[in-house]
Parts: sequence; C-alpha cells; structure tokens
Amino acid sequence: MLSKEENERLTQTNAGTPAGEYFRRFWVPALLPAEVPTPDCSPVRVRLLGENLIAFRDTNGHVGLIDEFCPHRRASLFWGRNEECGLRCVYHGWKFDVKGTCVDMPNEPQEYGFENKVRIAGYPTCEYGGLVWAYMGPPQHQPELPKLEWARVPESHRYISKRLQETNYLQAIEGGIDSSHSNYLHATVDAFRLTDSYVEKVKNSNNLRAKYHLLDKAPWFTVKKTDYGLVIGVRRNAEEDQYYWRLTQFLLPSHTIIPYEKGLAIHGHCWVPRDDQTCWTWTISWNPDAPLSEEEWESIRKETFVHARVDPVTFRPIRNKDNQYLLDREQQRGSTMTGIHGFAAQDQALQESMGPIVDRTRERLGTSDTAIIAMRRLLLQEIRELQEAREPFAAQHGDVYWVRSASLLLKRDVDIGEGARDLIKAEV
Repeated sequence: MLSKEENERLTQTNAGTPAGEYFRRFWVPALLPAEVPTPDCSPVRVRLLGENLIAFRDTNGHVGLIDEFCPHRRASLFWGRNEECGLRCVYHGWKFDVKGTCVDMPNEPQEYGFENKVRIAGYPTCEYGGLVWAYMGPPQHQPELPKLEWARVPESHRYISKRLQETNYLQAIEGGIDSSHSNYLHATVDAFRLTDSYVEKVKNSNNLRAKYHLLDKAPWFTVKKTDYGLVIGVRRNAEEDQYYWRLTQFLLPSHTIIPYEKGLAIHGHCWVPRDDQTCWTWTISWNPDAPLSEEEWESIRKETFVHARVDPVTFRPIRNKDNQYLLDREQQRGSTMTGIHGFAAQDQALQESMGPIVDRTRERLGTSDTAIIAMRRLLLQEIRELQEAREPFAAQHGDVYWVRSASLLLKRDVDIGEGARDLIKAEV
C-alpha cells in the first residue's frame, strides 16, 4: 500500500504539483485533429492537467492551444471568432494568435501599444500519428516526440478513439497493467467455471490467450526496468515443458501496450490527466503490416474489445455510471461475469466504482499486483529525480519508445529475457 503522502504525490497533477510538473516534461495527446478539422473552424474546449484551454486551427492550418480566458475581463474564448490567424474575443475584440500573443486590441488607442505587452498561456502543439499533441512544460526542456509504433504506421493501419474516464489517471494505468483481472472481469461464466464444453473448445483453439491465459488463473509476474519504463512479464503454465508468456510495456509517463499475437492487430492505451478526478483515455489499435481487417473494424463498431462508443462532443462513453453502464443482470446470470458489454466499459465500470481517487492506504495487495507496485515506485522515483533537477531520460530520447509487446510459448528452461528479446527484435 501507499502512504497518504505518496498517494497524493502520484495523483495530484495540476501545475506546480510534483506529478503535474513531471507530466509537463512530456508531449501528451491533447485532441483529435477532427476536433479542429479545417482552418478558421470553430474553437473547442480542452481540459488538460487541471488547466482549461481552447484549441483552434488558424488560417494557416496551425493548431493553437491557449488559455481559455481572455486576460481583459476573463471572458471565455470559446465564444470567440476564429479569423485571420487569430482567435478574437467577442466581448471587447482582443485577438490572440496560436502562441497566446495578443495581436489586436481594437478598444484601446493604438499609440499605447498595449497589445504588444499582453499574452496568455499558449502551448506548442504537433500533429503526429493521428493526434494533436501538446507540450505544457518549460520551453528549454521541450522533449522529443515518442516514436511509438502506432504513430508511425499509415492511417489505414490504425484506429484511435478518445473517451472520458471519471477517475484519476493512475487507476486507469493500474487496470491496464493488471494482467490477472481478465480471468474474471472480462470472462464468460463458462470460462470462469471451466465447464467441460469450454475446456474442450479452448484445447482445440489456435488462440494462445484462450488456450493458456484463461486456464491458469494465478500467473507468475516478473518486472524489469527499462529506459522507457517497465516491461512486465506474466507467466502461465502451458504444456509440461513450456510456459506461456505475455509481455506488456508501461511507457512513461502513461502509455501501455497490450500483449500481441502475430497476425493480429496490436492494441494500446495512453491515459492523460484531465484533472485530479478525471482523465482522457486514448485507445489505439494498429497493424504494422497491413490495413486493419474487416474483423477488426467489426470489433471496433460493436465495442467488443477495447474501444467504446462516446458522445461526439463530450467524449463521455454511452455506457456510463449514470445508466449503470447498461448492465444486463440476466446476461450476468447466464453468460458473462459482469453483464456489461465490452472490455472498455467493463474496465471503466470497476475503476470508476472505486471513486475518483482511490484511498491506497486501505489496500491489501498480493503477488498479482507486482507490476502495479513497480509502476508506482518508478513514477515516485521519476518525480523525485525531477525535483532534484534530473530531467526524465525517456522524454528526451524518443527512440526508446520503438518497442512492441508480445505473447509467446517458451521452453521452461529458456531465459525469458533472451527468448522475448529475439522475438521482438525479429518482428520490429
């Protein structure tokens, strides 16, 4: 468990907090390009790391991310006019460019030149990998973009979704690297009970996850620190002379990659603090070798795996706590463990049920929480080092993100480090 002070240190991300300053050393996903689709389109509200911001695409196509409030009388620039390379406040006409510089102040005499002395927060943005990214830290420490595989494949090879989660970001990461919960939360009743018909079906399956993952409910964990964060190895029993391994990456500050089987799409997440009590969940599916298949698009449309339908303006999931995630108790009794449709909604329901910020002083952790403990310790260490003026290594070295997850069978006497390294190296 964590102390009260450690829990607060990890979960408070506003400007000036230790974790908030740490997140501000990285490029973070801010919005979808489709939210600001064309030059001079309508501005949109964006909330990141406890700050209320406005995004707009100017006449030249550049995306600005600036303070929501006009410094004159604090009116919201959401109501502003996006025109001629700037966003104009409609209250008194002050106009700001994508850097937050006031470029026009029509209600003041020109001879005073006030507009040259006024600016608001304006953060650098970059369109990369199908997202608009933002950097909200000190200009002298602007990092490299993370060279994530999904950000470097063609548009036809990936799908990205965005949804609001009503918890602190840390709860979401902990769910993402918890490899044992899928035996329960995401299981069918037959899989949980290991009925004869289910066991017979998976024995004849080519799906490694179905064959081994669900038949060994108490996996063994090992965690290794890397330049990008952590690689998490989860071992399950397979045949007498083999283990089934699933390798998950936790990439600083808040990315994860779900274990991948060759020939299928890869899936991952990035969780970005919106404020201390909510976060943005970015979910990515990609195939490095080919466009996404019709089967994969069908899974996305039907929300059967990691993506969820959302309100197109607020990005709040259609299945949410107000409607109990459209829970079906009859389905829960006879078919699935939760009665909630889709892995994304199942994860969100349980994580939101903990409250917006978990009181981690009351936890009782076990060996299945090895990765969660290691992730917390790593983040606490990274935050402490930044306070000691040591900049995050991963933020300044984008190449370290060029990794891929894996799931594989290995002989029981094979070193997992060597076996996995050879497989990942060959495929990347």
